[in-house]
Amino acid sequence: MSFSIKPLALTVFLLAPASPLAAQDMSLSDITEAWLMGPHGDYDSPSFTHWNEDGAVPEACAACHSETGMLDWLGADGTEAGVVNHPGTINTVIGCASCHVSEAEALDAVPFPSGVTVPGLGANATCTMCHSGRASTDSVTGATGGMDLDAVSADLAFINVHYGVAAAVMYGSEVSGGFQYEGQNYVGRFTHVPSANTCVACHEPHTTEVETESCAACHQGVDDITAIRTQPADFDGDGVTSGGIRDEIDGLHARLDAAIRTYATEVAGQPIGYNKDSYPYFFIDGNADGTIDAGEAIYPNQYDSWTPRLLMAAYNYQVVAKDGGAWVHNPRYALQLLHDSVLSLSERVEVDTGSLQRP
Repeated sequence: MSFSIKPLALTVFLLAPASPLAAQDMSLSDITEAWLMGPHGDYDSPSFTHWNEDGAVPEACAACHSETGMLDWLGADGTEAGVVNHPGTINTVIGCASCHVSEAEALDAVPFPSGVTVPGLGANATCTMCHSGRASTDSVTGATGGMDLDAVSADLAFINVHYGVAAAVMYGSEVSGGFQYEGQNYVGRFTHVPSANTCVACHEPHTTEVETESCAACHQGVDDITAIRTQPADFDGDGVTSGGIRDEIDGLHARLDAAIRTYATEVAGQPIGYNKDSYPYFFIDGNADGTIDAGEAIYPNQYDSWTPRLLMAAYNYQVVAKDGGAWVHNPRYALQLLHDSVLSLSERVEVDTGSLQRP
């Protein structure tokens, strides 16, 4: 495999990072240390060690879980761009070459799982390619099309949007990363102020940390950025609007969790529970206590009584769960997905929706 790094371009990036939040006088050793502290340089992360026993990262995962796979997808190894032709090398993190080869610097458009390609990404393109998810409305519709909404089917299994789906949430209905219910309107890309409207404008590109001090320039009067909100409505219906928009998303997320568990028991006939740290996340809640402990969070105990309606709601629950920054990336889209999922379940089970408001 061969690829080229443009020395001048790399030097310019290192000394004058794309992010305005990055220090302008960082040395190469400072940047290396910052990268090693971040998730993309974590050699012990399951993101890069999961396939060690297999000896290679499969093509379907390699673009984002190995440097050789990413270079393959970019076409920096001389193969066709936009596709991974070979398994990735284990224990190769997303290193300098991943983002600083000429092919990465030239990347400006990225396809999403829905088939929509978003252009004009610039320095955010390499971020977007690995944070766009791996499923969409079409994935769920394709799996459930033509089925009775409330009939359990052995042909259904949980559809996982994947992890770190910030780009899919940010672009909203433009890329349909969440499951969008027919007949409802959904917001598109969340447009922030110009100084905080891209990945690298908010995230230091090597540590991925967010510099929050600049938020206070516009959002004055808050001591914690999680208290920020610009929409006063009570979206989660708890009667409290004094907290930030994240509180509204968390509250509605919890209400969806309760609705999913009620529906699973009363309609699907099998109690369900969620464990955020164990694949495939939804499991049979054998003791019906509302939680999934370590003994239940095992693959053989995965939930297997899916109906189309339950799968749609669970998919959206996972979309919001896997973007911890949804309240910044696109809060209205997250709230719309959650709201519509709760309303759908309420068509079959008793759920108090009268106090909910849809953004």
